[in-house]
Amino acid sequence: MADRPTLFDEVGSRHGEPNRESNPDVDRDSDRESNPEVERDSVRESNPETARLRLVVAYLGTNFHGLAPQPGQRTVCGELLQALTTTLRLGDDPPPITMSGRTDAGVHGWGQVLHIDVPATTAVDPTRLTKSLNKMLGPEITIREIDLAPRSFDARFSALWRRYRYTVLTGPTPDPFLASTAWYVPHELDLAAMRLACDPLLGEHDFSSFCRVPKGHEEPSMTRLLTHADWIDLRAEHPLQLGLLRFEIQASSFCQQMVRAIVGLMIDVGRGRKRAGDIRTIIAARDRSAASPIAPPYGLVLWQVGYPPDVQ
Repeated sequence: MADRPTLFDEVGSRHGEPNRESNPDVDRDSDRESNPEVERDSVRESNPETARLRLVVAYLGTNFHGLAPQPGQRTVCGELLQALTTTLRLGDDPPPITMSGRTDAGVHGWGQVLHIDVPATTAVDPTRLTKSLNKMLGPEITIREIDLAPRSFDARFSALWRRYRYTVLTGPTPDPFLASTAWYVPHELDLAAMRLACDPLLGEHDFSSFCRVPKGHEEPSMTRLLTHADWIDLRAEHPLQLGLLRFEIQASSFCQQMVRAIVGLMIDVGRGRKRAGDIRTIIAARDRSAASPIAPPYGLVLWQVGYPPDVQ
């Protein structure tokens, strides 16, 4: 009788992979745990008892109390862990899920990267597992990819950068079909001024003016390396999407509510309440009260996470 297949007997190829360009300048702000000498075949030697699964997950965050598990709350990882426990029979004390970055209640994800360590003897067919999980969790949570990761891979600490998108709808009439994924702003916005306001954000700064520190916690540093920030006029790309704007931002990492605080300030610039020239002063203030109120969560999406080639 043939031996029961294990995770190592069948590893599915990665499909639908986003373009994960590497940026060496972002590395200095990352807490990497990578080793280019570690190969997939050495996973058994480094830890014969567990194997590391990497998942790329999309989710509509509207009806979830954030990404991370919380007692008594419906969260994305809480639902996912329950489904994994049932499908893979992980028992009463399943292993934790590690996230590339947390998202708050109402925030969405397209390229959220997770990892979980499962017993090496667990029979896993990545294609079957993907289908099973999507049947249990979809459409609110969708598994885009599952594969076996090297032990050097860590969804959080191996990441070089994260990219977010924020969608804004302007104009005289809201769109009910975008109500859960775009912030409706019923005012004309000066897009040129908003683009100009992006320039001072680039580079390495202390972003305390845009960050929230949870009560009872101390953030060791609010310094982040921001490598991209720009507004895209979707009206030009998609003529039917009148009044639709998208903000894209990429950094080594983000502190809590940082993207939403930046978007809130950008909208004030677009409305003429603040000037693009005020951005440097606001950054230098290192004071949350110096900036604008945060944008609502439902326009925000964690779009993509980049990793070095040696842990792909």
